[in-house]
Amino acid sequence: MTDPGIISDVNGDKQSNENDSEYHHKMIIVAIFLPINARKDNLSGKWCFTYDEDSIFWQLKHGISSDTQVVYVGSLKVDIDVSEQEEVAAQLLEDFNCVPTFIPPDLMEKFYDGFCKQQLWTLFHYMMPMYPRNCNIFDRSLWLAYVSANKIFADKVLEVVNQEEDYVWIHDYHLMVLPTFLRKRFIRVKLGFFLHIPFPSSEIYRTLPVRIEILKTLLNVDLIGFHTFDYARHFLSCCSRILGLQYESRRGYLGLEYFGRTIFIKILPAGIHMGRIQSALNHPSFYIKAREICQQFKGKRVIVGVDDMDIFKGISLKFLAIEQLLQQYPELQGELVLIQILNPPIGTGNDVEEAKQEAHITARRINGRFGIPGYYEPIIIIERYVPFDEKTVYYALAECCIVNAVRDGMNLVPYKYIVCRQGSPKLDEVLKIDSDSPRTSSLVVSEFIGCSPSLSGAIRINPWDINAIADALNLAITMDDGEKQLRHEKHYQYVSSHDVAYWARSFEQDLVFSCKDHYDKRCWGLGFGLNFRVLALSPTFRKLSIDHIVAAYKRTNHRAIFLDYDGTLVPQSSIVKTPSPALISMLNKLCSDPSNTVFIVSGRGKISLSEWFDQCKKLGIAAEHGYFIRWGKQSSWKMSHVGTDFAWKRIAEPVIRSYTEATDGSYIEAKESALVWHHHHADPEFGSWQSIELLEHLESVLANEPVVVKKGKEIVEVKPQVYIYHFISQHFR
Repeated sequence: MTDPGIISDVNGDKQSNENDSEYHHKMIIVAIFLPINARKDNLSGKWCFTYDEDSIFWQLKHGISSDTQVVYVGSLKVDIDVSEQEEVAAQLLEDFNCVPTFIPPDLMEKFYDGFCKQQLWTLFHYMMPMYPRNCNIFDRSLWLAYVSANKIFADKVLEVVNQEEDYVWIHDYHLMVLPTFLRKRFIRVKLGFFLHIPFPSSEIYRTLPVRIEILKTLLNVDLIGFHTFDYARHFLSCCSRILGLQYESRRGYLGLEYFGRTIFIKILPAGIHMGRIQSALNHPSFYIKAREICQQFKGKRVIVGVDDMDIFKGISLKFLAIEQLLQQYPELQGELVLIQILNPPIGTGNDVEEAKQEAHITARRINGRFGIPGYYEPIIIIERYVPFDEKTVYYALAECCIVNAVRDGMNLVPYKYIVCRQGSPKLDEVLKIDSDSPRTSSLVVSEFIGCSPSLSGAIRINPWDINAIADALNLAITMDDGEKQLRHEKHYQYVSSHDVAYWARSFEQDLVFSCKDHYDKRCWGLGFGLNFRVLALSPTFRKLSIDHIVAAYKRTNHRAIFLDYDGTLVPQSSIVKTPSPALISMLNKLCSDPSNTVFIVSGRGKISLSEWFDQCKKLGIAAEHGYFIRWGKQSSWKMSHVGTDFAWKRIAEPVIRSYTEATDGSYIEAKESALVWHHHHADPEFGSWQSIELLEHLESVLANEPVVVKKGKEIVEVKPQVYIYHFISQHFR
């Protein structure tokens, strides 16, 4: 039975599904591009589609539970004429479980090439928009295009999602506002998000004009994944500094409390598809290509680098390190070769072209200095599309692999290199080695890439330190085989057990865990636009009916009304704390009714409250949370407890003052009955640390005093044990 004074939550009950017993839930993978290769047959004019087996989104389905249907939502990498879109969409859904988002070309240019690549991608890789020539200044029209494109993705997801059964896994920075569109439509939709690029430090992220909108919409998911703890830490720091949120660890899970919901944080590096690489190593074409490349570089010590052509891969820095290495160790001249494979650039722009030109100029200069025309070049750039099978040959034959990015998300090149170095029967045949011979590998990786923490046996380098990179490369190729073997075995064990299937399976399990309490709370949607969020409250909570309150008010003859001040009568965020004329008028109107006894209950001191409510003659005031009581303007102040000893203040005040001096933005509020240390204007992280230290310090020095030390929201308070909050209520028994 529902209480007549309570309004039930219309969103509180799970809707029944007639086919629950037969329905198998879906995992809807949403990414900027579908894992589909598309080409148009010149003869028939028909579109032909195949799965892109190199796409991590296609590969991750091997980790999703077998009873789950995987559906993809994303764009094709080719433009489809409007007249063909309906037929193509039907074909992709029927044959590939793919739902295409046909974004108009002009919108796609502003969304993908504009906001995603020119603004988000650069900023998240720590490139500040200080000079228009190097990085585009924020353009609101591009932001609006980004939001519009995300809305199109949302519409497509909503066509196939069942909010009660399905899970939606959103990928990467292209779709960071998508969660709000989905959550607004289905308040209990099960959402996960994974960021595949770095999340910048708060100092960088806070320069983004739409920083609040993006954070708030990300907090509409249930689980957010990052490759490394550094990226997660930066995100949490931004939530703390920008939104004032605090996080905590719960049995190994990091969680953010946001309007009654817990958003879980997942730290899990992505992996590679072992089967894809092993299949390439055993392919007949591998044997032919391996013999060819092995013969080409016979007698050489090969180092391999595989990078996308962009400004953050540190390619020129890598070349300069090779130059330094050859200069320091002349015996390597004529023997050492760096094979640098440059994948086609993902983005466009002057900065990419400049980086490309710089790399070629640097390579030509070094080859001219140390090379032998027609016989030897220390740096060989392969700048064409290199099939995956051919890349595995270079990985397998290279003595060392270097990844020198100055900033990168995950970068799976080292993982692929390690698996290829494990070898195959065909590779053993080419190299003329026994199948049971020990395997070795050497890795030199930048400390600024996501896979670095996982590769404990790699030689980590600062990509800006040319001399250190040269020393690391020398160590990698001169290390004895026994140590190379131990490092390789350690890496191979990790990479083979933490593959893409493990990554997907682990994320799916945590997403299920994060959503398990969806129907245990009552939820309401609040806010407009990208400020939309969900308020989740205990199942015992009920919204009060105003009509019921008014009726109860009218039929009673004696009423006690207790009103909190800060955060209730006056907004917590307001700088002006004095009551407005409208508030004074409202209080006087309540007090004018002889049936009413009205009290302001506040933690503030009696002096300021007396001054502020001087015009309210019949208003009762409980200052300092009831330590001082006044029943009206004509009454005198009374203490709720007489004879309290305040000698403890002489001990506590110097301690609190020392923390105030050491914590910029903090201050002491000295009440007659208590001392309060405030740190809401201090640095959020430092203030929080200092409050914990102060709490422990005060508890130690005041252990034998009749006081209570407690930590509140951005405060630490010391007050007498005899504090009586319910003093006033006792007078109405």
